[in-house]
Formats: sequence, C-alpha cells, structure tokens
Amino acid sequence: MQKIIVDCLEDDKAENVVALDLAGRASFTDRMVIATGLADRQIAAMATHLEDKLSAAGLKRIQIEGAGGSDWVLIDAGDIVIHLFKPEARDMYGLERMWGSDLDEAAEDPQSAPG
Repeated sequence: MQKIIVDCLEDDKAENVVALDLAGRASFTDRMVIATGLADRQIAAMATHLEDKLSAAGLKRIQIEGAGGSDWVLIDAGDIVIHLFKPEARDMYGLERMWGSDLDEAAEDPQSAPG
C-alpha cells in the first residue's frame, strides 16, 4: 500500500515525500507518509487522487480531514496515515522530528539521559 501512496504522490509532483515506520512505536498506525504540496489546489488534488488509488486497491475505509483548503490534509488509511502539508505548516508541525527514529534511539540510550 505504501508504494501505491508514494507513487501517487510523486506522480502529483509532491515534494520531500518521506515514509516513516511507526510499527511498535505508535498505537494509531504502523506507517506514516509525509509530503509537501505548494498550493491548496495541488494538496486537494493529491488527496483526491490518493483516495481514488486506495479505493481502487481495495481499501474500504478512508478518512480525509482538512481537504477543504487548509495548510494540512490528513488521510487516515488505517495502517498508514498520510500528511499533506504546505511547506510552512510542515516546518511548523515538524512530524519528522517528532517521529524520527534518531530521536527514539537517543531516548533509549541510557548514556544520553541527563543525570
């Protein structure tokens, strides 16, 4: 499913597409895909195209929030959550920083804990 999502986003000229493996780290999803669009229309089109592709792939329950013209559209496809951002919103929310594996590794290392 992730390949369908990433390919669809790349076909729609999304920028900085990142896929994060959250299995065992988040209770709400196993994977997260983050991408940037430059305009409301581009982001709305990406969301619509993703919904069509995921439905065609057999996914029955797809929730989309924020598609009515915002800086951030969230698509909940069950095991994969997709975030489509304008550049400023992506920087502000910093999901890669929040969910990036390098932060988890540092938190698990007892030597790095203050102390």
